[in-house]
Amino acid sequence: MNTSHQNNRVTLRPTLRPTRFSITWFAALMGALFAALIGNSIVSADTPATLDPQPVAIINATVHPVSDAVIEGGTVLFASGKIVAVGSDVSIPGDARVIDASGQHVYPGFIHGQSILGLSEISRTTESTDVQELGEINPMIRAQVAYHPASEHLSVAAVHGITTVVPTPSGSLIAGMPAAMMTDGWTWEEMTIREKLGMVIEWPSTANRERMERQLQQLDDALDKTRRYQQARAAGDKDDAEQHPMDLRWEALLPVVRREMPVFLSVGDLRQIQAAVAWAQRQQVRVVLVGNRHLDRVAEPLAEKQIPVMLTGVIGGPAHAWEGYDAGYTVAARLHAAGVSFCIAGDTGAANAYRLAHHAAAAVAFGLPAEQGLKAITLDAARILGIDDVLGSLEPGKDATLVISDGHPLEIRTKNQQVFLRGRSIDMTDKHRRLYERYLEKHRQHTAEPPPSDDHR
Repeated sequence: MNTSHQNNRVTLRPTLRPTRFSITWFAALMGALFAALIGNSIVSADTPATLDPQPVAIINATVHPVSDAVIEGGTVLFASGKIVAVGSDVSIPGDARVIDASGQHVYPGFIHGQSILGLSEISRTTESTDVQELGEINPMIRAQVAYHPASEHLSVAAVHGITTVVPTPSGSLIAGMPAAMMTDGWTWEEMTIREKLGMVIEWPSTANRERMERQLQQLDDALDKTRRYQQARAAGDKDDAEQHPMDLRWEALLPVVRREMPVFLSVGDLRQIQAAVAWAQRQQVRVVLVGNRHLDRVAEPLAEKQIPVMLTGVIGGPAHAWEGYDAGYTVAARLHAAGVSFCIAGDTGAANAYRLAHHAAAAVAFGLPAEQGLKAITLDAARILGIDDVLGSLEPGKDATLVISDGHPLEIRTKNQQVFLRGRSIDMTDKHRRLYERYLEKHRQHTAEPPPSDDHR
């Protein structure tokens, strides 16, 4: 769709005092420019795919079910958005659309376990970023209602094989509830796979002891009030008792104290990790530790207590001068060797979230087995998030959310040929591709030299 620049033109009129800076004028200008920017983003965003009415059979592929051994020359059959059969000897219906994937690989879509994808478009612009609420105790916040379906970052992530993201609120002591979302669709309701995956708690920093103790007391008070609220509500259900008023904060925390919902505890240094584990044991809540550095230093206790871990990044330099250059790269391998259940979440920011497979690949390069690296962004991620009944592997009955590529999914030079999301074949032309083709055309118009190869894709 071509959009005229005149539609986004802002006409400025001089005021009676042209030399005086007007805050109102500046705010109006910024609002108009932002509206034009977001408007163009929405216009250029890829159109969500429709479901193929026919069964689809992908044949002659190297199939990575993840839950089982790799199948050479395998077939994946799906219909109505669900996987029907996976194997080397699959009966294909006569009305099926057949895709010959000879020499190509098929594997489950990647799951980005913690991100602000869909919640942030331009990180430096507050109007396009919705990741944080005011106050410290916000358990009732549901991230999916702020999810922006037309975000350019979502289509980029989808083309790179990320079919499921978990937009995560942050910035508060108790920040709210993330949800599992698709990376293609019209509305946040349509794109929601599962809501209320857990409760996000950002563990207090140990840098300021007074502030840390105050926040720890706030955490304890919140759970104590939730338990008292539960008792009061239960008593109020009796015919002869006064009904206790509903409080959305404690209602949201009820599944936590009942152990029906895990707590995603964001931790940093070793003292935070140890304190967070001790607190979770004392409060008798289910917990998933979210972080990176130092988690391998407590790998054995985590394995013994069966506490899962979500690594928020692998690629990066050492946090301290005394650490080796590979400190962050080897955490995953050490956790795996100790028997800790973990997944890899990559970059938490929106712009670089598409590099999720790069983080898993880096972990493999530094000692993690390749099959475990793929599981860390598929099946193990689904298990930790509690969505492995529908995602994470290629098995009959699960969503037909999968990727066809020309190489192994953890090879950086691999290019995805097609992505299916619940059986829908998505548009593979994302913003990166559009910009590449735009400036490739400029190259063609201004030089007689042959254009550069696009093998980087």
